[in-house]
Amino acid sequence: MQRILPLIAVQAPPRLIGEPVKAFAAEVSSAVETHPDSKLVVFPELHLFGDSFPDLARTEALQAAAEPLDGPRVNQLRELAADLGIWLVPGSVCERGPEGQLFNTQLVLSPRGELAAYYRKVFPWRPSEPYDPGDRFTTVDLDGIGRVGLNICYDAWFPEVSRQLAWMGAEVILNVVKTTTPDRRQELVLARANAIVNQLFVVSVNCAGPTGQGRSLIVDPEGNTIAEAHDDAPALLAAELDLAAVEHVRARGTEGSVRPWSQFHSGETAIELPIYQGRIDPDTWAPTSTNR
Repeated sequence: MQRILPLIAVQAPPRLIGEPVKAFAAEVSSAVETHPDSKLVVFPELHLFGDSFPDLARTEALQAAAEPLDGPRVNQLRELAADLGIWLVPGSVCERGPEGQLFNTQLVLSPRGELAAYYRKVFPWRPSEPYDPGDRFTTVDLDGIGRVGLNICYDAWFPEVSRQLAWMGAEVILNVVKTTTPDRRQELVLARANAIVNQLFVVSVNCAGPTGQGRSLIVDPEGNTIAEAHDDAPALLAAELDLAAVEHVRARGTEGSVRPWSQFHSGETAIELPIYQGRIDPDTWAPTSTNR
């Protein structure tokens, strides 16, 4: 059975802190008008939090811009998603946590104007980023389509993150990125590798120049490129992801041969993982819809 997710990954330069949400609304509307069948629109990390050209990422400006998730910024973004009738990932936002923390938080807003999910970046890019780390991973079900996992920039360098999201049933990982440094080349390898070893789609959307390195990428469960931006110029990457491909690849194997999620048999001896003070338990190895 086909489960198609038409989406747009928007490679764009960040908007300045304090710009009214209606300016961003025009940007989203333009993308949707270009690809009117899209159900999901994804923007880069901290898309609404630029502070110069090129971006300086001043801690003071980010701290001053932070709001709680029930604040006016998120409420306006919820209204925008409802007005357009789309699933909207406006990148990530500066969130003021319940105990005063500064989180880098990815949002998923539903076509009904709900805050369907949020994810606080677990791996801030230290020592450069001022954010407090989150403490949990997040997936969200897009009604009638499938499950996506949330992931921010440097998280992609830690294979545990993608593996955990896959185990939680994610069929697509939305990796929102604000990479201004030359290591975007390595991130493209990681996007493909995380897709291959977990047999799922990866959408890695970076900000455009002059701030970011661009080169956004959409990869299928076997690591093949579906769409990509070849440079840092603004770009819309549109794709229709058939999420049934995830189940197909996992059942038949990558290139018809490799099935990592079938590696273990129930009842086999657990493999200790001292680095985590945990283990791989064959009885709980495979992804499932109940692993949320």
